[in-house]
Amino acid sequence: MTPVAVFLVGILITAGSSGVVVWYLKPSLQAILVDLCGTAERAAFWTAFSNVTIALTPLIFAMHYRPSDTQTPAVFAIGSQLEFALAGLLVSVVVLGFVLSRFIIRQPAHA
Repeated sequence: MTPVAVFLVGILITAGSSGVVVWYLKPSLQAILVDLCGTAERAAFWTAFSNVTIALTPLIFAMHYRPSDTQTPAVFAIGSQLEFALAGLLVSVVVLGFVLSRFIIRQPAHA
């Protein structure tokens, strides 16, 4: 496999993985944001913003990867690229979770 093909396969896998995560989180995120924002319109904006962030961050990390050696088997090169992409995905989801957790009102414990 050429370095360009390896790079593109990694980008496609990253885009697919990001899409699955966005699809999985969207219903729950939308419900939380409606509660936090107060209106469906505001929640829709912040849901879209969050989805774009979750989708693009791993792609940016994956695009940063450049195959260094043409002798490396394609599966290892793609694995290295996906390592960067998954790190980006994890960072974006953790940051989003942290930000949301700061705005969620804690309910007092009932004894």
